[in-house]
Amino acid sequence: MYRYDEFDRDFVTGRVAQFREQVERRLAGELTEDQFRPLRLQNGLYLQLHAYMLRVAIPYGTLSPDQMRMLGHVARKYDRGYGHFTTRQNIQYNWPALKDVPDILADLATVEMHAIQTSGNCIRNVTADHFAGAAADEILDPRPYAEIMRQWSSLHPEFAFLPRKFKIAVTGAERDRAAVQVHDIGVHAKIGQGGKVGFAVYVGGGLGRTPMIAHKIRDFLPEEDLLSYMEAILRVYNLEGRRDNKYKARIKILVHELGADVMREKVEAEWERIRSGPLALPADEVRRIESYFAMPDLPHRADAAAKLAEARKTDAALDTWVEQNVVPHKVDGYGLATISLKPRGGTPGDATADQMDVIADLAERLSHGEVRVSHEQNLILPHVALDDLPEVFAILQANGLAAANRGLITDAICCPGLDYCALANARSIPIAQRISERFAELDRARNIGELKVKISGCINACGHHHVGHIGILGVEKKGEEFYQITLGGSGDENTSIGEPVGKGFSADEVVSAVETIVDTYLENRSGPDETFLAAVRRLGREPFKEAIYARH
Repeated sequence: MYRYDEFDRDFVTGRVAQFREQVERRLAGELTEDQFRPLRLQNGLYLQLHAYMLRVAIPYGTLSPDQMRMLGHVARKYDRGYGHFTTRQNIQYNWPALKDVPDILADLATVEMHAIQTSGNCIRNVTADHFAGAAADEILDPRPYAEIMRQWSSLHPEFAFLPRKFKIAVTGAERDRAAVQVHDIGVHAKIGQGGKVGFAVYVGGGLGRTPMIAHKIRDFLPEEDLLSYMEAILRVYNLEGRRDNKYKARIKILVHELGADVMREKVEAEWERIRSGPLALPADEVRRIESYFAMPDLPHRADAAAKLAEARKTDAALDTWVEQNVVPHKVDGYGLATISLKPRGGTPGDATADQMDVIADLAERLSHGEVRVSHEQNLILPHVALDDLPEVFAILQANGLAAANRGLITDAICCPGLDYCALANARSIPIAQRISERFAELDRARNIGELKVKISGCINACGHHHVGHIGILGVEKKGEEFYQITLGGSGDENTSIGEPVGKGFSADEVVSAVETIVDTYLENRSGPDETFLAAVRRLGREPFKEAIYARH
């Protein structure tokens, strides 16, 4: 993973000192809340429903053990003993006191972390495939390019006050685990003719009140042109994006209004003007940054997985967890192990300070010093020897982290909703918890198979409900919470926006409606190998809509 250089350290330390002075002025009454607001937002500090919330950046979702321990320390010392991992691969603390925030940022700086550009109308955290650099199906590790874009975009003077917030995602596998087609810019790293590295570039995706799938405007962008092309896109957006209406200010609206072809022409014209300038990427600099992301020296395993195979014969829980939560690694004898943050009845994405310490220790001892955060609000140990999995599982099991539900109906994405967020219309956490309880029987959930439930407490779609196989949106009607259900969404390489089915449901009805949808799928699937999403795409919405109306 990337290590700070002298510039990075000075930059972050200086920002902490600046913000400390700004907080002191706010607490002394020298700054009003209106004056303080743009200053705190540039440092990742929000004022939520009940308290301040601090969002800490985790670039492309990669953490060291020391960084994970620091996140646990912050939760324990300055918050209420836990943190919330988000769909942007960041972490949020929901209860920090304003007076403590400079100290939090100072502590984070000691392990090369900060909260800069986690809010505001700027380029936010660049996200990546959480299996990057290790997955067996990967073509190219996208993280070095995410790091290059992080360095380019940090405090970029031209893009610090964009028409609206801006989000970039990168992937390097055929299976898209980073949802690149629902981002402002999506970058798909690939190998072209003659082994040349390049990128497919997507522009104009996004969710929120106007969900849109991005348009591919470049099928193969040469590696050396990555930053100049990104800059060209941002310049066109900064110049022509709407600033008169925040609901129409995202780049997806600009692309929609201009049309993808016109957008492409404008970007290409600007790119041709600047591509030969200082933004051209030197190959030696790319290789230098790539060296930070080199595969760890994984010892050869002569008798790979013999110990694991024996353990699985006598431990049914381990056997199920390995089958559900571990995926193949590039190197024989190793696997990527997902740590589900979705225990029965739990809050999706939450981890306690003690759990963070446990995960840090596991990463240090048994995963070659790495932890990943997924946009699906789970954590990953990316380099685990298969024969170490029984030990990993036993430790996770002892600490409430061994849910064997990766990709199942109980592995739901969920925003904080009305329990925390001032923008929300309805609670989302209790709905996720009740779905988790309703489908808690593991054999039942595994019989249902892959089913991605995504829940948002308002139209801003922080829970990505539009691309859920089952999406749930909380709305407010006459002072009561209601929930709209969509079907058929997906955020993978075959991206689709879910379509509404039926009426809205009350908080008391919505989980039963989800169960009716699942039962209808089980009754109508062509066989056990047909997934929920495949069945919805084959059958359409009508069978599910009819079943909902008949039973509710």
